[in-house]
Amino acid sequence: MIEAKSEDKGLIIDILTESFKDNQSVNYLIPADGRRLNRIRALMDYSYETCKLFGKVYLSDDRKGCALVSFPERKKTTLKSLWLEVTLILNGIGFGNISKAINREKAISKNYPSTPIYYLWFIGVQPDSQNSGVGKRLMDEIVAESERLKRPIYLETSTVKNIPWYKKFGLNVYNQLDFGYTLFLIKND
Repeated sequence: MIEAKSEDKGLIIDILTESFKDNQSVNYLIPADGRRLNRIRALMDYSYETCKLFGKVYLSDDRKGCALVSFPERKKTTLKSLWLEVTLILNGIGFGNISKAINREKAISKNYPSTPIYYLWFIGVQPDSQNSGVGKRLMDEIVAESERLKRPIYLETSTVKNIPWYKKFGLNVYNQLDFGYTLFLIKND
């Protein structure tokens, strides 16, 4: 796993957009209009930039997978973070979904401990490289890094078939939230 450089941003956004274009949790916030894929790209751009500011962005060694990690206690309101949020609203979620986004974020973050966590915001693999071990190698390194940092991993998924995969890494569902779809809150034990 390598830390992404600024020139990797396009590749990372491509991987995440393709990996999450049919994801219920992503599409909960993205209007289903003719700009849907561009809106998902805007969400991934926002997530990438936020993790560059307040976390880490990783690529797998073969550059076919990526992970966005946030350290929530580091997040601060800055001119750049405000600009990122405005850009997300304008190009991604739209004005109509602002309250949905805020309410969902509040509901999720109520489940986090007050101590520092290793928040795995997104992990994705190019669709043509899925099921080839890319994600496993990336996740093994993420688990090792979280252990080095002495931070528990927290994440969410709306994809039921991903739950057994996360269990292989010692992560389990600890809560579920209903947003018209089930969002599974996952952490390591």
